[in-house]
Amino acid sequence: MSDHLFHTVLVANRGEIARRVIRTLRELGIRSVAVYSDADEQSPHVREADAAVRVGPAPAAESYLDIDAVIAAARTSGAQAIHPGYGFLSESVGLAEACAESGITFIGPSVEALQIMGDKARAREHVTRYGVPVVPGFDATGLSDVEIAEEAERIGFPILVKPSAGGGGKGMEVVADASALTAALASARRVAASAFGDDSLVLERLIRRPRHIEVQVFGDEHGTVLALGERECTLQRRHQKVIEEAPSAGMPAETRERLLAAAVRAAESVSYVGAGTVEFLIDADEPDEVFFIEMNTRLQVEHPVTEEVTGLDLVALQLRVAAGGRLDPVPRVHGHAVEARIYAESPERGFLPSTGRVLLFDPPQGVRVDAAIETGSEVTGFYDPMIAKVIALAADRVTALRRLDEALSRTVVLGVDTNIDFLRTLCRNERVISGDLDTGLIETLLPLPVPSPSARMLTSARACVQESSPTVSDAGAVWTALTERAAADVAFLTDDDALVESESGTPSQLPTALDADGAVWVAEGGRTMRLRPLDRRARMRRRLATAQRAAVATEPEGRAPMPGSVVAVHVADGEHVAAGTPLLSIEAMKMEHPVLAPHDGTVHLLVAVGDQVRCDQPVARVTTSPHDGAAEEIR
Repeated sequence: MSDHLFHTVLVANRGEIARRVIRTLRELGIRSVAVYSDADEQSPHVREADAAVRVGPAPAAESYLDIDAVIAAARTSGAQAIHPGYGFLSESVGLAEACAESGITFIGPSVEALQIMGDKARAREHVTRYGVPVVPGFDATGLSDVEIAEEAERIGFPILVKPSAGGGGKGMEVVADASALTAALASARRVAASAFGDDSLVLERLIRRPRHIEVQVFGDEHGTVLALGERECTLQRRHQKVIEEAPSAGMPAETRERLLAAAVRAAESVSYVGAGTVEFLIDADEPDEVFFIEMNTRLQVEHPVTEEVTGLDLVALQLRVAAGGRLDPVPRVHGHAVEARIYAESPERGFLPSTGRVLLFDPPQGVRVDAAIETGSEVTGFYDPMIAKVIALAADRVTALRRLDEALSRTVVLGVDTNIDFLRTLCRNERVISGDLDTGLIETLLPLPVPSPSARMLTSARACVQESSPTVSDAGAVWTALTERAAADVAFLTDDDALVESESGTPSQLPTALDADGAVWVAEGGRTMRLRPLDRRARMRRRLATAQRAAVATEPEGRAPMPGSVVAVHVADGEHVAAGTPLLSIEAMKMEHPVLAPHDGTVHLLVAVGDQVRCDQPVARVTTSPHDGAAEEIR
């Protein structure tokens, strides 16, 4: 590779992908420039870059998505090129055009390729002319809801509704029948407008047992387009990938050849330059057919599994192609790689996002870890909840899954809830191990039981409390109360408000940490719990309060399940609603969650669209009398 690619590259992203790109730039001797929002001023990617430029406040729309601010940062820092990572502006025609106007190299495909492939409807129409098979569907742009319903009936239900712009599963809605279509269209448009600034939609027939397979393609300016193998991305929830692997599990050789050839045809149809991913669906019950669904004109989150089995550095390859270099022949694939995405979320509580300060991050050794966080990092609700990726490589698939499971058991994140334990469950699932995959597999495992702390967790938490002092926490009154009790008299509340007693015994050597509220975080084998210590008096008060609540009717408040923004109100103030009626929707970390009526009654709204809410904040009251809610609000 040439020693004269670029002298300075600006990385227009954040988190683990920014760190990943900066790492390669450092290895190549290229000066790196980070950009950051106010929420990310202390983030690792800012410190690791050679220079950093602020691009705005915490909301992405005012910082990482601000094209003018990104271009200004590039000019100020003297960057010759911009690497957009994935997400944010990575598929932005506007950024590519602004780069061209400013004489800055956009490390990505041409504006024309972005325009064609960045719009799902246009891409479908385009690739069919080049013999690439597509799932039956239609572009809903410009159609009324009535016209959309008529077209949907023609295709047949179930149907998948998805934003025409963007990707990552954001805004996708599965519609089982015509009665649910109107609500799904409204929700998909809201998310699409918020995430991509474009609420146009595409509707496709839903394949009932789909496998999601994607092909890594690369093109150069000299007309070469290569397929670097496929990735299995079938293990996903709500269209968000969870575990990915390369190569795919048990794909027939004939299907693989057809898949790779179709991907190359799709990329060649737009004279593609750079890294791209062509995504397909395959029916798990009829794996001889492949259907194009979209092309992502950027690097993918899951690119490390391709790197592991090919030995390539795809970021270095992006830089090489962007500087006009030629591609070498495709290397052979060796072994099997599996990647797990660690999200800041609580699977046992419906995968609600989790925010807070990371009290301890201890990644496993012996495997690849691409992380956005470190000890002391703040996880906010402004951005995607993925905080790290763990990637295991082995000679075969079963061994790779076993190594990934073992690595996850040694991964410690304290201070925010994570899905690590759930990822371990997937690694050990019989269907996963056998390769019997479809995109609905995860849903068959839900809902997940709320775990209880093990005896080892409790003894470790107990030891942590007893060894602590007010000097290591600003919890104040909590610690005053704790130091007054007998050494063996320790009990805890879980975050689900369950009381657990700790027995005396030899403390286990488990990772523990205290948060600012005096709660103990403890990890064991990939499972993490937050335990709030209680003294004897607090336990007695709690028992009395529990007995009193048992005789009281259902709580009238509908509460925010997480911190976020109110994006929709579905009922009118004073309207009579039935139990389970969606009252409003709250968005955080690019996900929408409804707040439902706790029982029949009259609704009294306490928030409006655009309001920011805290976790557990009352956002509506549903009362049996229209006057009760007003009285509560005044009080």
